[in-house]
Amino acid sequence: MYLRSTSQTRKDGHVVRYLQLAHNVWDADKGRSETKVLYNFGREEAGTRETLERLVGSISRYLHPGGPDEALAPELSDFTFMESRPMGGAYVLDVLWRTLGIGETVTRLLAPRRRDQKAERALFALVAGRALCPSSKLAASEWVERDVEIPGLAQITDDALYRAMDFLLLIAPALEKAVFHEVANLLNLEVDLLFFDTTSTYFCIDEADEAVERDARGEVLGDMSDGDDEQRTSAVSTGFRTYGKSKDHRDDLPQIVVGLAVTREGIPVRVWSWPGNTSDSALIRQVKADLREWTLSRVVWVADRGFTSAENRRYLRRGDDHYIMGEKLRSASTEAQAALSRAGRYREVAGNLKVKEVKLSEDERFIICANPEAAERDASVRARLVSHLTELIKDSDRLTPLKRAELKGVISTKPGLSRFLRTTAGGLLRIDAEAVAADEKLDGKYLLRSSDPRLSPEDIALGYKQLAEVERGWRDLKHVLDLRPVYHRKEERIRAHVILCWLALLLVRIAETKTGDAWPNLRRELERVQVGTFEGSAGFFRKRTALTPAQKTIFRKLAIQEPAEMQEIRPKAEVC
Repeated sequence: MYLRSTSQTRKDGHVVRYLQLAHNVWDADKGRSETKVLYNFGREEAGTRETLERLVGSISRYLHPGGPDEALAPELSDFTFMESRPMGGAYVLDVLWRTLGIGETVTRLLAPRRRDQKAERALFALVAGRALCPSSKLAASEWVERDVEIPGLAQITDDALYRAMDFLLLIAPALEKAVFHEVANLLNLEVDLLFFDTTSTYFCIDEADEAVERDARGEVLGDMSDGDDEQRTSAVSTGFRTYGKSKDHRDDLPQIVVGLAVTREGIPVRVWSWPGNTSDSALIRQVKADLREWTLSRVVWVADRGFTSAENRRYLRRGDDHYIMGEKLRSASTEAQAALSRAGRYREVAGNLKVKEVKLSEDERFIICANPEAAERDASVRARLVSHLTELIKDSDRLTPLKRAELKGVISTKPGLSRFLRTTAGGLLRIDAEAVAADEKLDGKYLLRSSDPRLSPEDIALGYKQLAEVERGWRDLKHVLDLRPVYHRKEERIRAHVILCWLALLLVRIAETKTGDAWPNLRRELERVQVGTFEGSAGFFRKRTALTPAQKTIFRKLAIQEPAEMQEIRPKAEVC
């Protein structure tokens, strides 16, 4: 039984529509179904809909005197609520993934290699996992199958995920270049300043990897393609996971070194990984060489004090590029001492910062920066150190020379304390008042050097201050996206893991840039968007939860269409 609308054309050409209540009856003689009209409602007019709604309400009250809940109960009882999964976070990441062209680029790069059709979806699942629920790859397959709604991927095997990581490493150089240019065009990025810094991540293993012959780039010899001869140095023998100076203060564990290049907007443009004993001094030269084919415009490289060697500075000035680098104030550098000894007035700039320019040569400019708030913090830290040192040595005069020497040896292992300690001619331990006074003159100051003659001192100071974006990237990689610990043992898988973390950070940073909110807050709100699965005798359907005002605001700021309320409907005949 159903309601149907029929039309009739009058002689004047006007079309009149009529409503009828009808049902189909099978005619055995004719061998077909015939429509029989049970009731004519008459001409369809403006008030017809309201009339029908009153009729439906009246019928419903007659059939279900207990109210609307009773009327719905027989229908809902046909379906069983099977499960509910979060879908909002993966949905947003997938839209960003496609908007940036990452999925299309991966598919295009893998097409000539005739790889698995699900490789692109598997890579997206691994990237989304870093942003939403960091875990090992062995747990990622279960997460995809049971705990999250990944668009276009209902389930995946561990082997497929590992194969996808291997595919990623094969296409990584072309993918990184394509993604950078797509992101730069989409977000209209300014790449005049490029920030670079390194960190380390450790592995909970007993021994370092077996040493193999590597070139200066940290790549295994024999697998390296032809490149610039100037980048090749004598081969070194080292493992990938090996001991080095840990920035996580875990010198007892093997590690790798990870480098990150970031724009002034905080968008990570590329990531690198090297053996754990690689020093910072030569890394920035490889980074510049890797990026020179990206057809970037004039770039000013901004790096921390670990990259300030003369060789690095000469290399970064090739072409029309320049640099802004930090200089160690307490080093024995004659240039640093000369810059600090020059008199002059400070000029106040934005961010409670004062700057003073010192010209020592024609090729470089030195900028002394002073921050009053940092000066107060430095004074407070020094006061605590001197107080602690005073407490350590207050009774040292009563000790034997041997015990006093042992105490001095212990203090010498703590640089913050040892710089304020002096030993008298008689071997007694005292506070070095001259060292304390000299340190006071450096409170709140830091020294910069730049080769760019066109930047103002204010721009140089503020540009270096933005290096904090890289530090924020490291914090997010380690604590939000869970860069460590790394569960892989093979070098190629570890390198692929680092690239996955970079892609996740890229999507996260774009979401933060567009919404103005931190990713943990966005993730928490988006993961509350769930999709429920219902199954019954009539079939199967999946429906998302209603969106809250906060969730709608996120979708609006990201310019992303809200996910459909009804995700999927399949009648019983289509249910597998």
